[in-house]
Amino acid sequence: MGDRRTRAVGWHSKDIVRAAALVIAMYLLIKLLWFVHALVIVAFLGVLFGLAVEAGVDRLERFRIRRGIGAAIIVLGFFGLLAGFGAGMAPTVREQSRELRVKIPEAVDKLQDWADRRRGGFLGLLIGRPSAGPATGATTGATTGADTGTARPGIAAPPADSAAAPETGTLSGSLGRQVSGATRYLFPFLSQTVAVVAGILLIIFMSIYIAADPGLYHRGLMHLFPHRARNRAGEVLSAIATVLRRWLVTQLIAMVVIGIVTTIALLILDVKAAFALGLIAGLLEFIPTVGPILSAVPAVAMAFLDSPEKALTVVAVYVGIQFLENHLLIPMLMKEGVEVPPVLTILGQALFTIVFGFLGLMVAVPVLAAVMVVVKMLYVEGVVGDEIDVVHAHEPD
Repeated sequence: MGDRRTRAVGWHSKDIVRAAALVIAMYLLIKLLWFVHALVIVAFLGVLFGLAVEAGVDRLERFRIRRGIGAAIIVLGFFGLLAGFGAGMAPTVREQSRELRVKIPEAVDKLQDWADRRRGGFLGLLIGRPSAGPATGATTGATTGADTGTARPGIAAPPADSAAAPETGTLSGSLGRQVSGATRYLFPFLSQTVAVVAGILLIIFMSIYIAADPGLYHRGLMHLFPHRARNRAGEVLSAIATVLRRWLVTQLIAMVVIGIVTTIALLILDVKAAFALGLIAGLLEFIPTVGPILSAVPAVAMAFLDSPEKALTVVAVYVGIQFLENHLLIPMLMKEGVEVPPVLTILGQALFTIVFGFLGLMVAVPVLAAVMVVVKMLYVEGVVGDEIDVVHAHEPD
């Protein structure tokens, strides 16, 4: 047998240094992204709106309007329409918003009284019965003794400060404290007006620049991939852009339709603050699944001020509107695209809300839609080999 040369298998010093540097760099990058995660989410919203504006710029370009000018026209025109609508509706919405702040606590207290009166029946089995304190008599006796200025033997008189002891909180007070705590958790950015204005301006300028020259950023991303993978990467990125554009346009149209339909339905039912409630329903429609539920809560509370029957009718109306939206409006607006399964949508929204707060809740569904495009095209098609329907990169004119 001839001599066999054994090949040493192992890591050299430079391999260890390279791997350690890579791990440290990834760790620092993750720490940086976590530190500026609010900026990352705002940048994602800027890209999302930029993709939607790009579709309009493409159409304006057919009329020989330069892309930069067309992007500015679309963005500024959109905000001009919002400002005009806000100026026309501001007095009504402002008055009804004040009415909501006053009436909703009243509705919650009325709901508590209604539930307390029915604790003896089936409702009591669900929410429980109030427990009677065994020391009621002793407490009464101690109080009586304190009031007459004499202390009974064996019963300690309450301290002087006991009269200021906090009473049992009402349901509206408890909900107010919970909502206040949730607001500080979900909307921490609302306490920083400068940060809100800066975020909105960042989204506006990113939308204009991306729509004005999308090829510049597409080519820049392509340089991050090896030459052999650039064609496939371009297809994936184009598909993601198409899905996000369709999703956003669909949501914006749905927001307008749901806001109008909800306002009309509440006016027919004679629910107080119908315009403000319709505006809330339209704005929260941007958040799939969770938004409609949140928008229904104040509407049901306002209807409960009149009667429980009206509140049930409002619940039925909101459920009917969502049913028609999910089975008629959304399929008609987005005939092709990546549909995110409802369970995955709920789990993704819960995860993004826990980790990133309200901003995470806003971007959870479009992020999941983009991730599903990547999984379908690179794993299901590229690795598994199954043929599935993936949205095409170019939309039909």
